[in-house]
Amino acid sequence: MSHAHGTLPEHARAVIAEEEALLARVQATLETARRKASGGVDTRGLVAQLQVLRDEAASASVADLPHIFTEMNHLRSLMERQETARLPDSQAPYFAHLRLDGAAGPRDYLLGRTSFADVGAGVRIIDWRFAPVARVFYSYEEGDSYEEYFGEQLAEGTVETRRLVVIERGVLTRILSGPLVLERAQDGTWHSVGLDIATLQSGGAGTAARPEFLGTGKGARRSEDAFGVTALLDAEQYEAVSTGPDRPLLVLGSAGSGKTTVALHRLAKIAFDEPQTYPQARMKLIVPEEGLARLSRRLLAPLGLGGVAVQTRDSWLLATARQAFNLPGIKLWHDTPPLVSRLKRHPTLRRALAARIGVPKTAAGTTLERLRTRLADAFLDRHFLDTVVSAARGELPRTAIDETMEHTRLQHATPLSKELKDITDPDRLVTVDGKAIEEDTPYAMAGTVDLDDLPILMFLKAQHTSLGLERLAHAVLDEAEDFSLFELFVVGRLLGKGRSCTLAGDEMQQTDAGFAGWPAVLNELDIRDAATCRLQVSYRCPQPVVELARQVLGTQAPEASAHAGRPGAPVGLHHFPDEAQAQLFIGEALRDLVAREPHASVGVIASSPESAEAVYRVVADMPWARQVSDGEFTFEPGVDVTDVGSVKGLEFDYVILPDVTARAYPVDDESRRRLHVAITRTSHQLWVVSSGVRSHLMPPAGAGAPR
Repeated sequence: MSHAHGTLPEHARAVIAEEEALLARVQATLETARRKASGGVDTRGLVAQLQVLRDEAASASVADLPHIFTEMNHLRSLMERQETARLPDSQAPYFAHLRLDGAAGPRDYLLGRTSFADVGAGVRIIDWRFAPVARVFYSYEEGDSYEEYFGEQLAEGTVETRRLVVIERGVLTRILSGPLVLERAQDGTWHSVGLDIATLQSGGAGTAARPEFLGTGKGARRSEDAFGVTALLDAEQYEAVSTGPDRPLLVLGSAGSGKTTVALHRLAKIAFDEPQTYPQARMKLIVPEEGLARLSRRLLAPLGLGGVAVQTRDSWLLATARQAFNLPGIKLWHDTPPLVSRLKRHPTLRRALAARIGVPKTAAGTTLERLRTRLADAFLDRHFLDTVVSAARGELPRTAIDETMEHTRLQHATPLSKELKDITDPDRLVTVDGKAIEEDTPYAMAGTVDLDDLPILMFLKAQHTSLGLERLAHAVLDEAEDFSLFELFVVGRLLGKGRSCTLAGDEMQQTDAGFAGWPAVLNELDIRDAATCRLQVSYRCPQPVVELARQVLGTQAPEASAHAGRPGAPVGLHHFPDEAQAQLFIGEALRDLVAREPHASVGVIASSPESAEAVYRVVADMPWARQVSDGEFTFEPGVDVTDVGSVKGLEFDYVILPDVTARAYPVDDESRRRLHVAITRTSHQLWVVSSGVRSHLMPPAGAGAPR
């Protein structure tokens, strides 16, 4: 329902008048303060003078340049002195209005990015990130009584007004006050809009998979009979599950199509049908991320598969390398530069390295240290790395060459403690705080290997001799598109003659560049006769989400699109001028949703861990909010604030993407896939929130779409 300005209810018109008058007072007060701070000098005049001098410098003689540059430096100094006042930007001075009635009477507080106060004018702008009084805005609703300590002083009172406001280019354009949502149209008239624009739709709780049950094509929520699980599958999934255990199976499908469902049900069927040939102790499920590993362990229990080992790719690599090289410990470096990691995982390195390094002549040449030295020779050879990068055809930048060489040089340097042990007292090799002398310095990298080195080193060893690993009866790789060719090579060495395995994947969900294609995957595993199943129906995501995901992929989208299993709530598109406004808006929506849907699972999926941390600060005081890093999901109702790198294979009832900006998701293939992964985590409703410049991967907002 929408009302024009003249037909708005009286209380709505009063809110608009109050907020517009408040903004005008703030802007006038800031202009006065700005003139006082500059001694009456207009900054715009200084900018104009500086531009004139720049134009003169372009055509002036050499003799006149010193004088012109001196004048320019003087003007810059004047401008810098004025900027030190750090007054709020009058074009967008604040984004929330809080009025508290306490012991000193009613007071207005405005939440912004820069603190400023003129008590005489009744203007108090507080930094929303640091000011103690801002906690009241986060923690209380309009009409609530509050009680908070500000420092050592107890403050009590009532929250009279609590509103989010959007100010664009000095003009108030939007007000959110509880159930009241007001927007200013292009012609300057105000309208009230439906509350559904500012709230997530009810009814989503329980639509996403939970650890106590495994979702299936027919929507069944759990299996009472662990041995009858195949009865719950749709026809397409049942056919895939029924593939004989002695034949490799490749399960392809879009997000939410049931790839994991098929893989785990097939595992259960094999274990039940032929327990002697395929004992659980010799079965393994390997996944890329810890969050998916945790979920998989809990999904396997109802299927009677508690004896199947579930490992992340990283933990599996480390354990396998220790066994292959008969070493109890390997000194790992856990902070590999992203470009170096990308190069080490890229398919072009696999081909180039196989051509470069010959077969060692003796078994002694297959020790970890000797192979590590051989590998370093390659990574310190600029011509070799140039060949790798050139063959990648734009998927690896040339800067990866220098980064890889420098990273390798530091890892193969002589440890500082070893270098100094003969010329100094051993006690001097330890700092006053008990740390080794090289800790927190580049020398700490000496003698380390990267996780990405481990499969390469095992590949090199296998060129001469067996890796000495116990064969698996059956292996499952979930999100198989994220495994490098080197890692797949090692998996191939673990498979028995029958190559019994299940690979579940979707090339559109690969979050790193360099996927070699499914034929290359099968070839690396030495598989020639795999059964292939492509699931066509997306059971997880409703139709609006499936359509948006396909639009985001653009030309990368497969020709045959997935069919959404059901209609659903529209995707909410919300844009704000400032990041802080977007985050406060998200906080409001989450508080409202949790109050209405206390049993819902909500994923706030940011583009990076740093962005996730910034969003979490807005709701950190709420008992239902959790900041999830390193895949430590609890799978309990509530709000998980995390990043896109942690959610592969997971799903939530509701998903909010808080930072879909041009900077976080630029127009490139990798960003398309990352955003596609984030979008397709929801089973009920998706919100896409942006600030500043919205990502150009998103389609333009249609007429009548939320701001």
